[in-house]
Amino acid sequence: MRHYRNSLASRAFSSLLALGAGLSSAGAKAGVGDLLVAPTRVVLESSRGTEVVLNNIGADTANYRISLELRRMKPNGDLEEVPLEQANDHEKKTLEIISYAPRRVTLPPNQPQAIRVGIRNADDLPDGEYRAHMVFRAIPDATPVISTNNEKALSIKLIPIYGVVIPIIIRHGNLQVSAQITEAHLEAKAAAGLLDITMLRSGTRSVYGNIRVLHSGVAKPLFEAKGIAVYAEIGQRVVGLPLNAEQTTALRGPVTIEYREPDDLGGGLISSFQTELR
Repeated sequence: MRHYRNSLASRAFSSLLALGAGLSSAGAKAGVGDLLVAPTRVVLESSRGTEVVLNNIGADTANYRISLELRRMKPNGDLEEVPLEQANDHEKKTLEIISYAPRRVTLPPNQPQAIRVGIRNADDLPDGEYRAHMVFRAIPDATPVISTNNEKALSIKLIPIYGVVIPIIIRHGNLQVSAQITEAHLEAKAAAGLLDITMLRSGTRSVYGNIRVLHSGVAKPLFEAKGIAVYAEIGQRVVGLPLNAEQTTALRGPVTIEYREPDDLGGGLISSFQTELR
């Protein structure tokens, strides 16, 4: 188990992409439909802001609305949306201190757009981690009304609205966190499997990293899952990692499960757990 203080994580997110780069890094983008967003996670630890870059890879011009939402992590890792009237004081403060612009963009094909993200009114901010989720939603084109001779006819067309969601995290003050893996179980199914890993977190901020499963004496991981977070509102999370049939077979036996910082933050070991998967 590793115990560590804040690092300058925001360095990994400032100036991530030049506007002409086309969001080419598969590890630093998320997309729904024709929209790509990079980075997929923003951490700010000072008053200095950063940028999130949007790119429309479709063939047509598209409109997008940008907003902030509150979401709480559940023990199974799901994120539950929190209506404003149910938000606590800490969550309401989060919405007050995160600034961003613009809030609506029109993107021609292959024309990136930077969204500026920063912190406001942080002078008297109590120490802590503040997190909201930035949502990028496509605005569908208006559908023309088609006249009909049947006055009683009712036509309804449902248009799905796609979106991309990324966390915006502000860390203020001297925050600490520790995390460890305590259990792991392999659930085999007919054509696939599931690796359940129980993780504990304590401290004043969230923890984020990659999970690797290794056999003793073998450097190459048998399995790796990136971007596993345990947010500050929960102390325990069960991570369910889906496996194909080949991975399920390969993981049987004595293994070491590691939880490590992302490579761009140094790849340091947070927690290591040895067990035998059956």
